[in-house]
Amino acid sequence: MEAVAAIFGLLFLLLVAAGVFVTVKAVKAAKRGVDRGVAQARRTVEDTTLRARQFTQPGVAGELAQLRLSLRTSMRATQDALHTGAERDTSLTEALGLFERLSAHGHELDDELKRLEREPDKASITARLPELRERLERITHSAESLRWAARDRARQFADDDLAALGEQIDMEAGALRHWSKEPLEDRIEASGSASAAAGAGASGAAPEGAAGRKPWGPAEDEKPAITARDPRTQPTYAWQKAPRTERTT
Repeated sequence: MEAVAAIFGLLFLLLVAAGVFVTVKAVKAAKRGVDRGVAQARRTVEDTTLRARQFTQPGVAGELAQLRLSLRTSMRATQDALHTGAERDTSLTEALGLFERLSAHGHELDDELKRLEREPDKASITARLPELRERLERITHSAESLRWAARDRARQFADDDLAALGEQIDMEAGALRHWSKEPLEDRIEASGSASAAAGAGASGAAPEGAAGRKPWGPAEDEKPAITARDPRTQPTYAWQKAPRTERTT
């Protein structure tokens, strides 16, 4: 009895542990979903703010907003392209590692541009703009190289697969069209030969029948009697109506 109670107690503890594990997993998944939603909303708000500053604030503030917006747009496009391609092509793992290293430089530049937006000394910012543009161009150029290389690779794989599929379809279409094409003259000649052979066999068998026993047909000087066809035994076709029979009283 104590062993049964111990087993039930152990099962209860296992069920409780499983429930806690599943609950923790669900909470973490929900938290990750909420964090992604918040991060996406924050990025959308920041991008909208930068676009507004780019067109509404002239001078250094507008140029800083333009630099940040260009950096964020290029890095996000490269990230999406690499992650999408890595799901189908595992060889992009190394490219993802390189992009992570590049992202560190991109985040560093974005943070620096963000700090400069609150800098009151506009002259110092203006003096640093050429160096900031050069860093931005180097980072975005590297990001674009990775992005376009991943896209070209995916397009090449798609072209190769399409070419192989086209060859298979052409082979299958040729096999489907491979039927017997016997000329009409050959079929007519074969049919005529079969008819001539049948006629020769019939003519050779007739004298034997005449000498041995009375033929089933009428004599040469007798005319065959004309008998009416029985409508019940007359064959009908699908396009004909059934023959009408009159009742006899």
